[in-house]
Amino acid sequence: MATNVVVDLRSDTITKPTEAMRAAMAAADVDDDVRDGDPTARRFQAEMAALMGKEAALFVPSGTMANLVSVLVHCDVRGSEVILGDDSHIHLYENGGISTIGGVHPTTVRSNPDGTMDIDKIVAAIRRPDVIYYPTTRLICLENTHVNSGGKCLSVEYTDKVGEIAKSHGLKLHIDGARIFNASVALGVPVGRLVKAADSVSVCLSKGLGAPVGSVIVGSKAFIDKAKILRKTLGGGMRQVGVLCAAAHVAVRDSVEKLADDHRRAKALAEGLNKMEQFTVDSTSVETNMVFFDIVDSRISSYKLCQILEKHNVHVNPRSPKSVRLVLHYHISDSDVQYALTCFEKVVEELLTGGAKIEHLADGTSKNSYGY
Repeated sequence: MATNVVVDLRSDTITKPTEAMRAAMAAADVDDDVRDGDPTARRFQAEMAALMGKEAALFVPSGTMANLVSVLVHCDVRGSEVILGDDSHIHLYENGGISTIGGVHPTTVRSNPDGTMDIDKIVAAIRRPDVIYYPTTRLICLENTHVNSGGKCLSVEYTDKVGEIAKSHGLKLHIDGARIFNASVALGVPVGRLVKAADSVSVCLSKGLGAPVGSVIVGSKAFIDKAKILRKTLGGGMRQVGVLCAAAHVAVRDSVEKLADDHRRAKALAEGLNKMEQFTVDSTSVETNMVFFDIVDSRISSYKLCQILEKHNVHVNPRSPKSVRLVLHYHISDSDVQYALTCFEKVVEELLTGGAKIEHLADGTSKNSYGY
C-alpha cells in the first residue's frame, strides 16, 4: 500500500497554520507587549473576552501555563486547595505545577465516563473553613471537552450547577476549556453561554483551531490584571506577540466552523472501526473529534498495531496495551478517513497472518500524546 498520503491522527496539536494565518502573521502590527502592549495582541484579547462573555483576556504561550496561572490567581495563598477530577488534564498532564510552583493542594473527585464529577461528591470534598488542620478550599476546576473521556462535552446545565455550588460556598470556578469550541459546536450552545458560570476559562488556540502557538485566559479585569503579573513571573511575557495573536485571530475566525466536520469524520471513523471484529467502539459516545477504541482480539496489542500502521503512513497513539486514541482535525479529509480504515483492515490482516514485521520497542511502548 505504498502511498504519499500521511494521515496523522495522534492529536489535533499537530495542525499547521493556514496560508491565511501565515499572511496575517507577516502583516501584523506589533510592539513590545511586556512594556506598553502590542496592538494586535490587545485587539485579539478584547475580541476573545467579548466572545467568551468576560471582561478581559490574556494571551499566554501554552495551555499548561494558562491553567497554572488561572489556578494560582484564584489560590493566591499557599496551602489553598483545588477540587478537580482524578483524570483531569490539570491533575495528570501538567507536571503537578499547581503544587510544585503554587503550593496548591489538589483534592480529586472521581471522574465519570462522561467527564463530569458527581455534584454530591464535589460538595463533600469542600473543606469546612473552621477546621484549622484542613487546607482551605478555594477553587473547583472542570474540563470541557474532557480529554480522558474521549472528548465528552459538559452541558451548560451541569456547568451552571457547579457554578452555583462554587458561589454558594464562596469558591471560584475555573474551566480548562482547551477544546471549549468543540463543545460549543457539538452542543449548539454559544461559547459565552457555555462558560457563563465560570470565573475563568483557558482556551487553547493551537489544537483544533490550528493556530501555531498559544492559549488565552479570560475572566474579570481584576483576575486578568493578576494573571498578567504571574505570566511575567513564569516567563510567559513575550515581546512582539502580535505575530502569534494575528494567527490566533484567523484561527478563531476561520476554524470554528470547521469543527463540525471534524466531529462528523470522527463519527464515521468510529463506525468504520466498529465494523471490524477485532475492535470495539461505542460510536454513539463520540461527541466531538476524538475516537477511543478497544482491541478485543488477544493476538493484537495496541503497540504492534500502531507500529505497523506507521509503516502505512497512518500515525496513531496507543492509550494502553489494548486501547487506542484517534484525534480528528482540519488536515484530515473524508478520503483520509477512508484511507485510514483501509489501512486498519490491512494491518489487522498482516498481524493475524504473521505477515507483519514487528520491530523491537525498547520500552514496550510507542510515542504517546500524554493526554494532549
